[in-house]
Amino acid sequence: MSHDNPQHPEIPATLDVKDLGRVHRLGFGAMRIVGDGVWGQPADRAAAIAVVRRAVELGVDFIDTADSYGPDISEEILAEALHPYKEGLKIATKVGFARTGPDEWVPLGRPEYLRQQTELSLRKLKVDALDLLQLHRIDPKVDPEEQFSVLRDLQKEGKVKALGLSQVSVADLELAGRYFTVATVQNRYNLTDRSSEDVLNYAEEHGIGFIPWARSRPGNWPVRAARWRRRPPALAPAPPRWPSPGCFAGPRS
Repeated sequence: MSHDNPQHPEIPATLDVKDLGRVHRLGFGAMRIVGDGVWGQPADRAAAIAVVRRAVELGVDFIDTADSYGPDISEEILAEALHPYKEGLKIATKVGFARTGPDEWVPLGRPEYLRQQTELSLRKLKVDALDLLQLHRIDPKVDPEEQFSVLRDLQKEGKVKALGLSQVSVADLELAGRYFTVATVQNRYNLTDRSSEDVLNYAEEHGIGFIPWARSRPGNWPVRAARWRRRPPALAPAPPRWPSPGCFAGPRS
């Protein structure tokens, strides 16, 4: 798509992500290929598998999932649908949430738990190393440096290629950066929620891939649209911005 405004030049279709490589900006979020409440099996598992396969057929080369989606089921469906994986396909997963029921999410960042869940994700996805592992949430009950340390160790051991964070602040990114190269950050960001604008700006400045979640939540769009007719929002072209459709609702990133 071309842009008439010289302040908004055409954004490349792909970007290079630290420790991960080049991917298309338009990815696929695999949160909703499981049951209601992001819990249990989907109503039609065959349809979920077909959707995943079709996404890759259409050129998607980045898929975002998590151990907590199902739990486990999203990762298992991806492996069933796509393994052995097409060359160039990258699958990101996340650890750091325990699930106690539908729509119930409990941050859990004990180092031994993060390591255990990473090992399980390796098995479920049937890979020797995860393309991208993101800390789903920083557990407020556990020293964040302990959580960052185990992620660093997993990368040094060759079990993870790239590392990222989810739903964090600029201060969190700066602290994590002392332990490992932050490849991506995945925060809630959409037309009606710009609370992570500072994180997006930091990501742009430091070459970190920004993956917005809950990109489509129309609740109060009419009100916002009326305001924007008077003063359009600033939408700077962002080389690291990385849309991941399919992530429409819930606490995930």
